[in-house]
Amino acid sequence: MSIHQNHPYHLVNHSPWPLTSAIGTLTLMMGLMKWFHNFNMNLLMLGYIITILSMYQWWRDIYRESTFQGNHTILVFKGLRWGMILFIVSEIFFFISFFWAFFHSSLTPNIEIGLMWPPLNILPFNPFQIPLLNTIILITSGMTVTWTHHAFMENNFSQISQSLIITIMLGIYFTILQAYEYIEAPFSIADSIYGSTFFMATGFHGIHVIIGTMFLFICFLRHINNHFSMNHHFGFEAAAWYWHFVDVVWLFLYISIYWWGN
Repeated sequence: MSIHQNHPYHLVNHSPWPLTSAIGTLTLMMGLMKWFHNFNMNLLMLGYIITILSMYQWWRDIYRESTFQGNHTILVFKGLRWGMILFIVSEIFFFISFFWAFFHSSLTPNIEIGLMWPPLNILPFNPFQIPLLNTIILITSGMTVTWTHHAFMENNFSQISQSLIITIMLGIYFTILQAYEYIEAPFSIADSIYGSTFFMATGFHGIHVIIGTMFLFICFLRHINNHFSMNHHFGFEAAAWYWHFVDVVWLFLYISIYWWGN
């Protein structure tokens, strides 16, 4: 039987990873609810393990198809680019919902929160302390990831390694500072609409930073294994787009929630 095809598209093989990812996500969400109600993290940890293993093996198959099997033709790359663009657009609308809730409540505060914003008895964060430092960290990381992209186009192996490591370290540093901020927070997610919108918006952004840091770390591992070239590095480009999206969302969060909403 011939394996040749007369079209430039990639017809994927049967894969178990979409099913295991769905099972992992379901387990993760059920485990999250169990943790909230029963303070038991066993199911949550099982969901994390299934999801992470599915992610690892699915990504492994994709970079094998691209790097070693040559299935990612120009048209396939075009589809991947549009897919990443549409994914980022969907993420933008995801965060718009949190900003909508924040501005709806802050511009017209109702009597239940004291007709004022921030609500009565809420002590907000000083925007010129840890939030400002985190802003500087993310802007710097945006510069270093752009440096990495230019190094890819110039095929400069050492500069790619250096700038990627710096970007990953900045992402980890941001996450540590945000975790410290949450620990020291004088209010919780249960403290009126202010606490809900603050922790939902900044918390989901923090999750995106963690995912983006993992994305860049995978790109670093692929780079040191020579999976990229100056003309073939869309895996990194997608990570860089995602990281710039995370940067821009944080700027809106800082200006609206930390500074204006203080």
